[in-house]
Amino acid sequence: MQREIVSRESWLESRKDLVEAEKELTRRSDEVAEQRRKLPCVRIDKAYEFDAESGKASLAELFQGRSQLLVYHFMFGPDYEAGCVSCSAIADSFDGLHVHLANHDVTLCAVSSAPQTKLQDYRKRMGWSFP
Repeated sequence: MQREIVSRESWLESRKDLVEAEKELTRRSDEVAEQRRKLPCVRIDKAYEFDAESGKASLAELFQGRSQLLVYHFMFGPDYEAGCVSCSAIADSFDGLHVHLANHDVTLCAVSSAPQTKLQDYRKRMGWSFP
């Protein structure tokens, strides 16, 4: 793409227009986030069970006593030799993040369909400690 070369004044006018568009996008994003926060809750009557590092865990136990649960779907299939490259790059920040979330009444956990032994081996290889 060949970009136009303009004067500083012309660039500044274009930049001001962009700032207004960015502000409108932020306002709209805030509105959508507020709608998300106002969504009603759904009672879960099914007894979900997960293979956790400490053994079997119910959905309620994954919350670890907190009011919110943030679940990250880490793509690591049962036949994979390693986790998804993009998921792994994102997960590199979880060790620092999950402590801050916990201080805001949020538990972070990553879920995957790979067996626990593979997940724990990969977690050790990557140097992670988050659940």
